[in-house]
Amino acid sequence: MTELMRPNPVRAALLKGGTAFGTMAFEFFTPGLPATLARAGAEFVILDMEHSGVGIETIKAQIAASHGAGIVPMVRVPGLHYHLVAPVLDAGAMGIMVPMIETAAQAESLAKWCRYRPEGVRGLAFNMAHDEYGGGDVAQKMAEANARTLTMALVETVGGIANVEAIAAVPGIDVVWLGHYDLTNSMGVTGQFDHPEFLKAVERLVAACRRHGKAPGFLVTDAAAARGWLARGFRCLGYGTDIALMQSALAAGIAGLREAARSKKS
Repeated sequence: MTELMRPNPVRAALLKGGTAFGTMAFEFFTPGLPATLARAGAEFVILDMEHSGVGIETIKAQIAASHGAGIVPMVRVPGLHYHLVAPVLDAGAMGIMVPMIETAAQAESLAKWCRYRPEGVRGLAFNMAHDEYGGGDVAQKMAEANARTLTMALVETVGGIANVEAIAAVPGIDVVWLGHYDLTNSMGVTGQFDHPEFLKAVERLVAACRRHGKAPGFLVTDAAAARGWLARGFRCLGYGTDIALMQSALAAGIAGLREAARSKKS
């Protein structure tokens, strides 16, 4: 049977117990960004709407460019509301991340809003961006869309960690993503990522994911740190953000130029 919906290789890999590596974008939403990320080897990009201030028009354009570049576009919406999730899915996002998930009931809402009946309650609209304006059997499209949509519960509070076992147990939740800065802030130890209570929370999240066959997710800043998080059991890793990656590369280059200039003078 010919597929009617573009598949999501990231979700397929994670469901099989594999890994997936990508990045997050907050600022440089240009037509060439998805292709640039894909050329660098990123399997996915999480387009941020929580902190970036961008709207659906920008996100829709980025999703379309991502489809053309062969990178999986996913979106972090600003909050847990159906009207924030549905338009992004109809724009063609292959995954949804929702911040501040603290209960199983919230995770259940996320999972249901991202899928059509009988698995969920997503509203129907076809021959649009998410099915790339194509025709075909609607029932087949619904099944394929359900199979491709990756749902990510962002756990980043003390309350979320207290309920992480129940959150990870929710059918349809694929990734439980650790929000490290907000979690340490919620704990009253902002930025202390070696604090014993934070490390206990990390272990608790990973253990819950293992028990329920879900992939733990995390945003790393360098390869050395990534090896540590992989060793802990994290399987879905974002590598930096567009802002941080450009800034760090430019800072290293400028420092090198200044050092070269000083050496020439001496």
